[in-house]
Amino acid sequence: MIFSLIILYCESVFKIATRTEITPESVLINVLFSLCYGAVISILCRSTRREKVNRVITGVILFVIPAVYSVEFFVYRSFNVFYDINTVFNGAGGALTHFGSDIMRLIVSPAGIALLIFMFAPFFAYIIAGRKKLAATRFIRSDFVLLMISAFVFFMIARARIAGNESMREMYGEGYSFQNAVVNFGFATGVRLDCLHLKGGDDSGFVYLPEAEDVGTADSGADAVDEEIRTDLMTEDETAIAKEDEPVSDKEEEPAPEPEVREYGVNALDIDFEALAEEAGGKLAEMDRYVSSIRPSKQNEYTGIFKGKNLIFFTAEAFSGYLIDPDMTPTLYRLATKGMQFTDFYQPAVAGTTGGEYENLFGMIPTSGGRSMDRMTAQNTAITIANRLGDEYYGKAYHNNTYTVYNRDETHNRLGYSEGFMGVGNGMEEYLPRGGFPASDLEMVQGTLTEYIDKQPFDIYYMTVSGHGQYGRSINQMSSWNYHRVADIEHSEIVKCYLANNLELEDALTYLVSELERTGIADDTVIVLCADHFPYNLDTGASPGNMPNLSELYGFDVTNYLERDSNRLIIWSGCLEDEEPIIIDEPVFSLDILPTLCNLFGVEFDSRLLPGRDVFSDREALVFDGNYDWKTTYGTYISSRGRFIPASEDTELPEDYIKRMQVEVSNRMKYCKNVLEYRYFDHVFGTPEH
Repeated sequence: MIFSLIILYCESVFKIATRTEITPESVLINVLFSLCYGAVISILCRSTRREKVNRVITGVILFVIPAVYSVEFFVYRSFNVFYDINTVFNGAGGALTHFGSDIMRLIVSPAGIALLIFMFAPFFAYIIAGRKKLAATRFIRSDFVLLMISAFVFFMIARARIAGNESMREMYGEGYSFQNAVVNFGFATGVRLDCLHLKGGDDSGFVYLPEAEDVGTADSGADAVDEEIRTDLMTEDETAIAKEDEPVSDKEEEPAPEPEVREYGVNALDIDFEALAEEAGGKLAEMDRYVSSIRPSKQNEYTGIFKGKNLIFFTAEAFSGYLIDPDMTPTLYRLATKGMQFTDFYQPAVAGTTGGEYENLFGMIPTSGGRSMDRMTAQNTAITIANRLGDEYYGKAYHNNTYTVYNRDETHNRLGYSEGFMGVGNGMEEYLPRGGFPASDLEMVQGTLTEYIDKQPFDIYYMTVSGHGQYGRSINQMSSWNYHRVADIEHSEIVKCYLANNLELEDALTYLVSELERTGIADDTVIVLCADHFPYNLDTGASPGNMPNLSELYGFDVTNYLERDSNRLIIWSGCLEDEEPIIIDEPVFSLDILPTLCNLFGVEFDSRLLPGRDVFSDREALVFDGNYDWKTTYGTYISSRGRFIPASEDTELPEDYIKRMQVEVSNRMKYCKNVLEYRYFDHVFGTPEH
């Protein structure tokens, strides 16, 4: 019983410290699992007949338990997202190495010290007074059997409670996410489930909806499009013939001109998935069958409107569309309103900066956390925009921070940019005269622009850093440098400092656009900008209802993770300035960027291989995140609550709509997982030579 109380105590301290949501059902599940884990720990602590060995085992366990909770707490306080094992060891690990001063500041803060004192209290109590009482003097078989039965009974009761709750059942099974598991089942159970998911793949199989089964392969999809056009034309001709037989008045009206019918193809490559499936078998064959069941999206009036133009793509550190203001950030405002306007855009925060980059560059949810970029770039990267644009383009990727963070020195040299990747440590430092952290986005753009502006067509990628937290004039040089420009704005101090940081990005874009216009290539250049994640350093917590500073920035109370991840996508070109704004008011998210750009630039790509959509295509809008929350034009589904929120009071859902969309999201998440686990793009495009 004492070990169960210790587990429950650590869970309680952790929940209070991270301010996560607490419900009666989650408390009950947590208690039941704690009783189960306590029984298992008791077995381990009494596993030998030697008292001294049992004491050592007990001490080690009582030290490791609070240590694991503490590590996750400090990771959470740094990134305001619960990071799974993969991300802690492979993603956050790299970040913690380079941002050690920020982490140390958190550890020695009052909150950090208090957390450590409370977490390690059971360990110190054991060392001081409990060693003889807590460790068994000898192994007793009857105790072992009793403890095993107790652990099994408590586990099964907890599973029965979960099975009886539809939303919890989904979160525990196919809809598992570490974030939801920690909130609803406790951190210990989240870690246990994450260990079961470490292999990365999903063997549960795809669920084929009736709509998906009938659409066929790319060829049949193209035929379907042509047949649809032929049917429309036939109907018009038959109507005209029928009207010829009708009496004609003496005064005939001149017939209105028939609308021009334009035939659109589909965005699909000539890939024989049936042959690939026969050759591979197993899980790869199952993926082939799933991909071939998807109807390829149609090309449209926007297909190829940017063909041959230059591309400059920004992933902006901790950027938020809610900072855009016509007076404070006139260039950002211009780019966001004079090009394509995405009024309902989302950037899911799954695995920090590297996760956001992964979404933007590969159009996939990072299902392997911080390892996703490494695992994806270890296989064929033919789907990236850099590779789709091809050798005709001069390409390079840039970052104004240490070039080895998140292994970018390896991953970003495999994205398809002809000139590779540059960061601080392999050349970028020459362009940053003021140095420091975070470094200047303006200086990065000023320095690097000279490398490519006369090498058209060019394809450039920037990962910025000026928006990086922590925010404060005494701890962040960007906050200090630009604070005078926001001093009189009516916001809290931390939000002002956040805005000051992002004015460096504003200045970088102002310089870039002015140079593009000065050299006469603004009309031939496309600027794309989106975030890597929401500004998580604004608050000490990031659970729904516990983000006061983020809510202040957004202008509304943030109550769920989709609202937290709402942002702004910018796609601008000088050639759009004098045209009517192109407004996309359907839900759009980061996974839609890659297929949309491929369509706009008129490059060959296969829409069936991407879980996002070209936003101008005929595909239904669907936004989803790593928690299995989703949003469509009909409304929003919050998985942790099992609740659907209609878009309006008048919304009428099609039959079985929620279930169908849950299956759709589950299929796409499985696909994202299995692309990494089974190196699916090597299977489709061939193994690259790295």
